[in-house]
Amino acid sequence: MWRQFLSKLNSINNQNGQFLKLRYTEFPRSMATVTLEYLPPPLDATSEQPALFDGTTRLYMTYTCPFAQRVWITRNYKGLQDKIKLVPLNLQNKPAWYKEKVYPENKVPALEHNGKIIGDSLVLIKYVNGNFEGPSLLPNDHDKRKLYEELLSDMDKFTGMMFTTFKGDSTTGAGAAFDHLEHALTKYDGPFLLGGEFSLADIAYITLVERFQIYLSEVFNYDITAGRPKLAAWIEAANKIDAYKQTKKTDPNELVALYKKMFTA
Repeated sequence: MWRQFLSKLNSINNQNGQFLKLRYTEFPRSMATVTLEYLPPPLDATSEQPALFDGTTRLYMTYTCPFAQRVWITRNYKGLQDKIKLVPLNLQNKPAWYKEKVYPENKVPALEHNGKIIGDSLVLIKYVNGNFEGPSLLPNDHDKRKLYEELLSDMDKFTGMMFTTFKGDSTTGAGAAFDHLEHALTKYDGPFLLGGEFSLADIAYITLVERFQIYLSEVFNYDITAGRPKLAAWIEAANKIDAYKQTKKTDPNELVALYKKMFTA
């Protein structure tokens, strides 16, 4: 089900034009420098392919995809705007060269680094965190790292329960999924999943929760934070992270239309 969702989303996700957004460097964690970053317009079928394996590290992505957003957040938080170049794609009119010469899986995100192409957003956030400079998004604590792996292993179950809700008329599945996330947030002090510091665990979930919250509110009139104070505090804390705020390109009306097409067609 999760793979089907990825495939379907990649095939019908919309694109916007070009943007100017804030560039954020957070190093060390207690300090932040904010500058303007130019976000290039998406490349389409008429666009020339960037040089491949020329020493430039590139993140092939789309501005509205939750999976690409995970890697984008990681890049921003580690202050890698000058190290990892964004290459946004128009998924509705995708360049043929992307599948033929860059990434045969034909999905986003994909990272070009050190003469290879790497895909899968959950693999990539860990790769970027471990292979580039900047503040680490994973704690050294063994138990917290174990919880991180458990949270990732729960991802299919979490999204599966959500999709069951989207395809029906009951919020029971979504409620159970968010109850599980609420419980996970009680394991450590602090607003985030692994305690007081923003981490890859938060990045893995927040881009999906961002969209699920909108859809459940608009279509089911369901407030995911009602009776879940930890979840409410987590969302509030995440929304204060500049590296995340800069990547929030979700238009509620477009999202609702997209998800209705995906789940009720």
